[in-house]
Amino acid sequence: MGRAALWLALLVAAPLSAWGQDPQFTQFYANPLYLNPAFAGTARCPRVVLNYRNQWPALSGTFVTTSASYDQDVRGILGGLGLLVTNDQAGKGTLTTTTISGIYSYTQAVSRKFSIKAGFQATYFQKSLDWNKLTFGDMIDPNRGFIYQTNDVPRGGKVGNADFSAGILGYSDIFFVGFAAHHLTQPNESLIVGTSKMPMKLTAHAGAAIPLGQRGKYGAAKTKIAPNVLYMQQAAFRQLNLGLYVDHGPIIAGVWYRSKDAFIALIGFHTDRLKFGYSYDVTTSKLTTATAGSHEVSLTLQFNCKKKRRRVRTVPCPTF
Repeated sequence: MGRAALWLALLVAAPLSAWGQDPQFTQFYANPLYLNPAFAGTARCPRVVLNYRNQWPALSGTFVTTSASYDQDVRGILGGLGLLVTNDQAGKGTLTTTTISGIYSYTQAVSRKFSIKAGFQATYFQKSLDWNKLTFGDMIDPNRGFIYQTNDVPRGGKVGNADFSAGILGYSDIFFVGFAAHHLTQPNESLIVGTSKMPMKLTAHAGAAIPLGQRGKYGAAKTKIAPNVLYMQQAAFRQLNLGLYVDHGPIIAGVWYRSKDAFIALIGFHTDRLKFGYSYDVTTSKLTTATAGSHEVSLTLQFNCKKKRRRVRTVPCPTF
């Protein structure tokens, strides 16, 4: 237990002097505003999205991330509005990051079959460290474990700052392609004296929704396959996701490969008003036997709204 606690202390304390990495959601299309601010308003009517992720629950310092968002298309401003709140806790609340974001997206029809959305996001974040939850080497007795008080001088506390992001999305009735740049101004997130700039995160994603078989009562195919790719880069961290969703009626299933560290399985169901998904990350790195993978749950509530004269095409991205 002593080694695990010391490892946790080093892991959590690392962001105090080094660049950090944004928390990631496996079901990134089930958290569209977090993925790309250009997704604000793409569902036309009001939408509420809730997400929960528990990464590596078998470790004593598990990472838990939650988020909640609201967005809708607003005819008078030719685009969409969104609100996004996230909370990330590393090491059972040792290091906590909370953000609140306001988003606006502008919609422009290029042709009858292709549209573009540009999204702009303003964020305020607060990062805090609970020094009392950290453990250090000088606290350890070889026989009795952690019994001493550390001589290390308490540091940290809280830091808050403004942050800005932007994204663009191009789509037709069949395919879509998007790009987002988060932390454009690279704000300072240091919890100690000095400067630690938040590294810019760049995300590119693309996919298609391909109908299979006969069309149903309202002209839409009951079964669709949706191949997708996502590439993300933040400082030295790089990630490539390749996957495929199969949507058959109310049931959807998916399989993904995330470069270097995980295979992902997803199952979910959806109606016109409710969408629920569960995914499990099977770790393939050297941590595979120690982490118990990662669990993620998403819930989307879709509300009715009045029909608009101006046609707003929906993005054919996966539900999850």
